[in-house]
Amino acid sequence: MDLRQLRYFIAIIERGSFSKAAAALNVAQPALSLHVRNMEAELNAQLLFRSAKGVVATEAGETLLRHARLIIDQLATAETEIRRHDEAPAGEVRLGLPGTISEILSVPLIMAARARYPAIKLRIAEAMSGFVLQWLREGHVDLALLYGAAPDATLVSQHMLSETLYLLSPSHPPEGLRLPGGATLAYRQVAALPLILPSLTHGLRAQLEHEAAAIGVTLNTILEVDSYNNIKRLVENCVGCSILPYTAIAREVEEGRLRFRAIGKPVLKRTVHLARAATRPMTNAVAAIEALSRETLLALALDGRWSGAEPAA
Repeated sequence: MDLRQLRYFIAIIERGSFSKAAAALNVAQPALSLHVRNMEAELNAQLLFRSAKGVVATEAGETLLRHARLIIDQLATAETEIRRHDEAPAGEVRLGLPGTISEILSVPLIMAARARYPAIKLRIAEAMSGFVLQWLREGHVDLALLYGAAPDATLVSQHMLSETLYLLSPSHPPEGLRLPGGATLAYRQVAALPLILPSLTHGLRAQLEHEAAAIGVTLNTILEVDSYNNIKRLVENCVGCSILPYTAIAREVEEGRLRFRAIGKPVLKRTVHLARAATRPMTNAVAAIEALSRETLLALALDGRWSGAEPAA
């Protein structure tokens, strides 16, 4: 039996006539009769009793009618709940963010999620990009923002933004920290400067090393520090230079505490990708936060709140 047969059966009994049920259902009467015969054959029981007064259910038919109504009602309830869930998604969504992105995105995204999806509980976890990637692979977060595209087919990622990387130097470098002149420095020139960079486990450092190897130079790394704030303080104290995105240094540059210069040959950019697991189905809540994250990221780039970010083409 299927749901269509159950609906036909209910209609026949409620109207007390094959002909009236056929008219109401817009189904040929012989087709209704065939469905009932098939049901009776499958159940090995007579379901309907035909008389001059019409059609009534037998004892077996009353049993089937009771259960058929419950099944149809339950299906209608399920359909209603699913539609409501689509309209107002609910549940917990875990989003993994690198610390630098979290500083920019977390508050605007949380505020937007609270306003638009009050039934969603958004949890944000921060770590270096490599750890965020590991969390996503292991299912500890549902969504993640990564520097760089997803590295394998187990993840699906979408390029959202690009950030240009700049040379960061003291506003007033001492004699011992001589810098080449010019508004733009070739990466080869930058690589020779005393650099304070994140460790090799950091995604930014891995990209810088890759770009250096591509042009046949070695980075003159004098210190490894996995904190952008500490890197900036060391540069401000004239210990060395660094390479960071503008959003990480905007405040210090505007206050005149640090100086930045463009890098060319090649221009260095890092990309921001919104990623999720390809092997796990998304709940409606996760899908809603994924779409809201895209919308918020684009708004941050376009209105200048994410300094130096460019939306993906």
